[in-house]
Amino acid sequence: MAWLKSVVASAAAVVVLPLTSVPTAGAAMPAGSPAAVNGQLKVCGVQLCNKNGKAVQLRGMSTHGIQWFNGCNKSQWWDALQNDWKADIVRVAMYVAANEGGYETNPRKFTDLMHSYIEEATRRGLYVLVDWHQLDPGDPNVHTAKAKTFFKEIAQRHKDKTNIIYDVANEPNGTSWSRVKSYAEQMVPVIRAEDSDSLIISGTHGWSTFGHSDREDPSVVLNNKVNATNFMYSFHFYANEHRDDYVSVLDRVSSKVPVFVTEFGTQMASGDGANDFAMSQKFIDLMKRKKISWTNWNFSDDPRSGAVFKQGTCSGTSFSGTSKLKPAGVWVRDIVRSQDEW
Repeated sequence: MAWLKSVVASAAAVVVLPLTSVPTAGAAMPAGSPAAVNGQLKVCGVQLCNKNGKAVQLRGMSTHGIQWFNGCNKSQWWDALQNDWKADIVRVAMYVAANEGGYETNPRKFTDLMHSYIEEATRRGLYVLVDWHQLDPGDPNVHTAKAKTFFKEIAQRHKDKTNIIYDVANEPNGTSWSRVKSYAEQMVPVIRAEDSDSLIISGTHGWSTFGHSDREDPSVVLNNKVNATNFMYSFHFYANEHRDDYVSVLDRVSSKVPVFVTEFGTQMASGDGANDFAMSQKFIDLMKRKKISWTNWNFSDDPRSGAVFKQGTCSGTSFSGTSKLKPAGVWVRDIVRSQDEW
């Protein structure tokens, strides 16, 4: 959560060309794939539902910051996600701030890179979560103008796809819910002007914990909801740091509003440290019972324990199976691979 002000220099230097930039229609998605089967997602009460109105749980993985780990973005990496892990969704983490090497450094480059991830996910029939990974500074209003420019173009180009999910604010922090809500209510109309029906998500204050990490009661959010339709709230946790009280908060808020766990890990919020699989399983069990969709941090070879691949894996071509996985990867792969209940 308190994400990564720097990463290893070798990762920062890796840049590869997009696999594809050719626009892909929704009809091109392979038969039987998650996005082909479930189609356009919609919020039904507090649930995420598919095109048939059936409550669904999507399970998948988040990239690391694409400014650092785009070297993982190759066909074999996608093959593993699609065919070996049998993921339903990929979250593409596009950092924003210049001091993190993100979007601000080259908006055209990063917008085009996001287009390429969306096209590749669509070609493989995966849902794709377009993550505006604002983190520093923590108030998303600092970047509102840039966010509007970015999401307007993304929505214009991909509005006819049925596998797009927009997350307009990754982890608001050091700011109030009223500020986050104001930002979200500025962003929703920008997207809706281009794409009338795709799912939109926003983080909540306190690092996307409904204020819990700021020792604020979730009622601050629950009693002052974002004025939007087909809208969900994100929740984040790291199981070696966030304990039973976070499980209770997730249980409480997901009974009141639609929630998507767009990021979680089995270790510390730094993405490192020992894994706590027992605590992680408590969250997994809750999310399964309540059909809360999730993406795990992260599908890269970052040296930290939270990255599923062993360091150096992305320089090669072997991503499937367990031989290249760290313990966190072995654990979460089994859960992602488990049978969907659609």
